[in-house]
Amino acid sequence: MHTVSERLERLPFSSFHFKLLIIGGLGLAFEALDAGIIAFIIPSLRTQWGLTGVEVGWIASSTYVGFLVGALLSGILGDRYGRKTVMLWALVLFCVATFANAFAHNFHSFYILRMIAGVGMGAEGAIIAPYLAEFVSCRYRGRFTGALAGFFSFGFVLSALLGYFIVPLSDDGWRWIMIIASVPVVFLLWWRRSLFESPRWLENVGRTQEAADICSKIEESVQRSTGRPLPAPVMGPRTTSGAAASSTWAKFAALFGAEHGKTTLVIWILWISVLFCYYAFLVWIPSLLVARGFTITKSFSFTILIYLAQIPGYYSAAYFNDKIGRKYTILAYMVVSCLAALGLAFASGDSSIVNLSMLLSFGMNGIIAAQYTYTAEIYPTSIRATGMGAASAFARIGSIASPTIVGAAYPVLGFGGVFAMMTGVLFVGGLGILLFGKNTHGVSLEKIAA
Repeated sequence: MHTVSERLERLPFSSFHFKLLIIGGLGLAFEALDAGIIAFIIPSLRTQWGLTGVEVGWIASSTYVGFLVGALLSGILGDRYGRKTVMLWALVLFCVATFANAFAHNFHSFYILRMIAGVGMGAEGAIIAPYLAEFVSCRYRGRFTGALAGFFSFGFVLSALLGYFIVPLSDDGWRWIMIIASVPVVFLLWWRRSLFESPRWLENVGRTQEAADICSKIEESVQRSTGRPLPAPVMGPRTTSGAAASSTWAKFAALFGAEHGKTTLVIWILWISVLFCYYAFLVWIPSLLVARGFTITKSFSFTILIYLAQIPGYYSAAYFNDKIGRKYTILAYMVVSCLAALGLAFASGDSSIVNLSMLLSFGMNGIIAAQYTYTAEIYPTSIRATGMGAASAFARIGSIASPTIVGAAYPVLGFGGVFAMMTGVLFVGGLGILLFGKNTHGVSLEKIAA
């Protein structure tokens, strides 16, 4: 009898996989929309509620506090109870909290609801990549998961467009953005009900008949889509991983054991450094441009261009994921990001600031497309969601701290000093991957684990 891996690895890309990509990607787009809109509503909240600089920093970090909790819980729960259930409940939590946020009337209620919404989005962002990666062949897993991460860019671009067109319409423009961000999630939830549970996870927890039945349905769908007979499964070596652990604590502890400890350390350093710079840049760039003398309107319009540069960053990296491998894609886009950040540290003209900001946006999102793919495949099935969730969760230390640190550092270091600091942080993350990162190019999930 063939394993789930042997049955799925030989399947060509089809409409079944494309549907998975769209359904999964839309969830990430909403996560990015939720994370991105805060940069555009903070000026309105600051004026309406008379917020101090410290309170603004807390609001900027509120979602990421929730992200930390949600990402950690979703990984643990996803490995224990399945990926699909966690994905659905994560979206429900985000939808309800974001809608309620539209009716907040003070700093405290807004902060709490933003945190709760962040729990839902953190859970969504951490579970979707391991889930989808378990359905696709190693031949196109890098492009697939990289393209999945690319949906973040659409969410950020949409947040910039909403910030540009909706916020200035009235004092309550930010409330309409919250409603716009939450209502479409209802339709996505309805669509996701048709998804299968991950057959690799089902097989791993001993529910082999359910896994086999799902594989049969997937094979029928792919064959109908392609109109061609499927190639026969190729039997590979039966391997087991020492990381297969039963209890929740054992799964989490396995991340730091002899088999995976070094990998976990390298991944965490990468995630923390990248997300520190990513969210510091995206949350503060409208305000930093204003501080450089741009009007708010011009700042928002330039921010749209900067966010648009994310799209080619993600999708070019998705291509290189399978061309040169995840490790070297991360390193290549890390070099681009460091050069762009270093250039911004010394930039003086308006056009050079905007162009280098677009290049930095391009580079950092290329890194994320590769690291997202890399993290979702580097651990065995038994702890894959836990590993992804833990990396995503503890990386939020960087995203929680970065808005506050940049806010405190800017008066001391200035515009150039902030970007010099980002260059140093990115360099540390890239160095770990260069020296200790594994190359997973063209290898099945089971062979990576072995």
